Amino acid sequence: MGENTKYIFVTGGVVSSLGKGIASASLGLLLKQRGLHVVLQKFDPYLNVDPGTMSPFQHGEVFVTDDGAETDLDLGHYERFIDRNLSQRSNVTTGQVYESVINRERNGGYLGKTVQVVPHITDEIKSRIRLAAENGEGVDVVITEIGGTTGDIEGLPFLEAIRQMRLDQGHDNVLYIHLTLVPYIKAAQEIKTKPSQHSVKGLREIGIQPDILLCRCDRPLSQEVKAKIALFCNVEERSVIEAIDAESIYHVPLKLWKEGLDDIVVEKLRLDAGPPDLDEWEKMVHKIFSMTESIDIAIVGKYIQIVDAYKSIIESFTHAGVANDIHVNLRWVDAEKIEEDGPEKWLDSADGILVPGGFGERGTEGKITAVKYARENRVPYLGICLGLQMAVIEFARNVCGLDAGSSEFDPDVPHPVIDLMLEQHSKSKMGGTMRLGAYPGILREGTLARELYGVDEISERHRHRWEVNNEYRERLAAKGLVFSGLSPDSDLVEIIELPGHPYFIAVQFHPELKSRPMRAHPLFRGLVAAAKELSRTRAQGEGTVAAGRDG
Repeated sequence: MGENTKYIFVTGGVVSSLGKGIASASLGLLLKQRGLHVVLQKFDPYLNVDPGTMSPFQHGEVFVTDDGAETDLDLGHYERFIDRNLSQRSNVTTGQVYESVINRERNGGYLGKTVQVVPHITDEIKSRIRLAAENGEGVDVVITEIGGTTGDIEGLPFLEAIRQMRLDQGHDNVLYIHLTLVPYIKAAQEIKTKPSQHSVKGLREIGIQPDILLCRCDRPLSQEVKAKIALFCNVEERSVIEAIDAESIYHVPLKLWKEGLDDIVVEKLRLDAGPPDLDEWEKMVHKIFSMTESIDIAIVGKYIQIVDAYKSIIESFTHAGVANDIHVNLRWVDAEKIEEDGPEKWLDSADGILVPGGFGERGTEGKITAVKYARENRVPYLGICLGLQMAVIEFARNVCGLDAGSSEFDPDVPHPVIDLMLEQHSKSKMGGTMRLGAYPGILREGTLARELYGVDEISERHRHRWEVNNEYRERLAAKGLVFSGLSPDSDLVEIIELPGHPYFIAVQFHPELKSRPMRAHPLFRGLVAAAKELSRTRAQGEGTVAAGRDG
């Protein structure tokens, strides 16, 4: 751990979902662009050890790191904004903390002492904070976001731990930022500061005095309102930062920069840092708002009622749209609706189709039908994880004539072209037992995958149990399915594709986890490019028909 590491703690008040993750990521970007080595970290107060066993309806997307940690989706924002791979050290849950302390107690680690929240739980939390500072050489700043809202019972040990951090590390080495809501009451036609006052009061009762307030609002705050907040919350007026609603999350860092957030942080923590270089980021944001042409991509999923379940996929399409100078409209399609109504009603006129990952049998037949529609109608297709498995099953059924399926859904299926990995047969626990994290893949020369990536070997992140059954690979290949990416020992299928199709590729891993705002992932960039071409071809065809009618 660097002796000069600084610590920033971001808390939230009044209501949840104010955007602490985006605020933390934005500050991380601003400090990184000032030449500082920044690491971000998220504390989740729930008792689950990790979100791996939680329903997407409960928690949204599970973001997987290179080292195989199943983490909160905010880590996706962190990685995308600071363009740095994080690790399991960057997501800490109450479950992990208590599990560690209890295991130590059971093994006699406390020498007979009474184990208590203070100091034992808080010491464990502080050790996890300091551990994040060891995530690479010379970490200048660790930004730790505390999940939940001030006043939550489960968050109290975390708040107590970060209160102690200023005593441990010294006043100039710790900074507290509080994100709060400043609502506009329509009936009174007034902006109200009382919720923020009460939120800060709650923090101060715990012993934490915020240094900076980020005020979430839907309209600009007058200097009078800022002065009132500053007075009653005991902060400097310049440290009351307006965090107004933005059209894009990528616009947030620029708004906070114009408010002077990073200047105040650098000054208060006495950091040696120059001005931020935001030229490329500004160009990227400008392009997001200036693109006029658009395409429609259908995402055929089973969790579409909560789009946070596909958060990284959504952002990957933003990145790919910027790379292709086109806006991507996402059409959310419930896979079960395709089972009920057929694909034409839901997929007609889509310029591209993506089938994402998922678990369980529900909606799988609709996904298989969507794959068939994309293959037969030559609509650009990208399958991710389960999307690859559905593509293999569809090909085995409709091209090879097999009564095929996955042993995940039917253990007695006649042709299990998708089957459990051998090492998974002995697993009894659900949490953390999948193929998780970064694995290498070798790309076959002369394939679309090789062309898109431009390299022979890749590393991508996985989260699954079932694989393509090697007993069927020869039969599938004989009918035209190309296995264009394999594990280094050629034992596991990583990528499949269909030659002769405008764009039909599916992968066992999750490419969306490695897409970046200014480095769109090759697979998403390729799908958007193919969809753009189809859209233009259709437009030209309609123009020709219209001209014929006019004549």
